[in-house]
Amino acid sequence: MFKKFLIIGGLAVTATSVFFAMNESAMAKNSSVPSSITSPTSIANEQDPTQLNENLLKAKIKAKLGLTVEKIETTPVPGIALLITNQGLFYASYNGDYFIQGKVYSLISKVTDLAEVSLAKMRVEGMKEFKDDMIVFKAEDEKYVVTAFTDITCGYCRKMHKQMTDYNDRGITFRYLAYPRSGIKDRTGNFSQGFKDLRSVWCSDDPKAAMTSAKNSQNVAYRVCDKPVEGQFNFGRQVGVNGTPALVLSNGMMVPGYQPPEQLEQLLKTL
Repeated sequence: MFKKFLIIGGLAVTATSVFFAMNESAMAKNSSVPSSITSPTSIANEQDPTQLNENLLKAKIKAKLGLTVEKIETTPVPGIALLITNQGLFYASYNGDYFIQGKVYSLISKVTDLAEVSLAKMRVEGMKEFKDDMIVFKAEDEKYVVTAFTDITCGYCRKMHKQMTDYNDRGITFRYLAYPRSGIKDRTGNFSQGFKDLRSVWCSDDPKAAMTSAKNSQNVAYRVCDKPVEGQFNFGRQVGVNGTPALVLSNGMMVPGYQPPEQLEQLLKTL
């Protein structure tokens, strides 16, 4: 009798367990609550890391790093965006959780610096803004146009300028953009001497003559005007200039440092 009771009781427990299991399964299938929401720490409201939301990414970079993102471009790298900021080029994950400072190369067909490809486009487009505010030494028989970020205190900038006739004779037109190596402001927050000197050159009645005088260590009359010297400097920083001279070719390629006339001519012929 006791054995029968145990058997009956065991069957009852098993039946009850099956009943509750079936009901729980049915409830899970019919529930309108997504199965991924399992606790108050759900990430359902967070940005999908595989989707690019430019406004959210800009806001996050600004809040975390203080960088102003002016433009965002997708890259061939899944989930990685190119950030064009007021301080240069960077990369970040689409949701802004990861920030990358450095080079990214494509190895698919050949070794390609992805940042340099983007920077070349930026240089070509950005130079258009200053085309009426450059100091131009034009070749009579122009074959090539080179844009040089320059500073009047730079030794190699002076050397290149003293060879301007040779560059021009080879058909190379030089266009100058201002890049005061000392920056716009000094440590006290006042305009640096380098900036004021370059501004005086750009504001001169004859900027070409003033540039030649300044690069020959001659005094240039102090001038103040609204020429975009600061804008040219900031543009240079944004597109990768970190010293002078820095030459930008017509395709946006940048060549840092002094280039002798013959060497520069040979380089331009290969483009």
